[in-house]
Amino acid sequence: MRHLILATSAALALASCAADERFYTVPDVAPETLAPVSIRYSSVEVLEVSLPDYAERQQIARRQADGAVAAETDVLWADLPSRGMSLELARHLGRITGVQVAGEPWPFNDRAQARLEVRVEQMLAEADGTFRLSGQYFVAPDLGGRGRTGLFDITVPVAGPGPSEIAAARAQAVAELAGQVARDGLR
Repeated sequence: MRHLILATSAALALASCAADERFYTVPDVAPETLAPVSIRYSSVEVLEVSLPDYAERQQIARRQADGAVAAETDVLWADLPSRGMSLELARHLGRITGVQVAGEPWPFNDRAQARLEVRVEQMLAEADGTFRLSGQYFVAPDLGGRGRTGLFDITVPVAGPGPSEIAAARAQAVAELAGQVARDGLR
């Protein structure tokens, strides 16, 4: 009986901790804000985005005034950041280019004409009220052709101090990244 009471108490304590967690989704960017771009490929596979350790975690990271990167344990992205960002990027690229774009693994019988790999160096809300997304992307054609690479350093304003404003800024930054990759890497 004592073990049952202890187990029940532990389960209730864990449940109350989980009830305090707040999950934030990344809002969609209005399609009309994404300028169309013609590219040389009819299909693009987006590999899972590589993120730094602090951004790979589910907690929403912020840079503090002293330069440290910190995250609140109960303020979480609603999806795993690398998976969510990969899906966002694929969706935006599909809208911008009008071609077949999907995340890995490639879900179609034929192979994609190009693969896109994105390696993020920084992805966080800065102490100055901006959101920064920086890193490098690589485009690898499936058959012949020369691969392309490019650096990106995108900064967008965060409309307020809350997690939902950070999520909206991340959405805008990923949309800008998709536009840059389409214009500079896929044409």
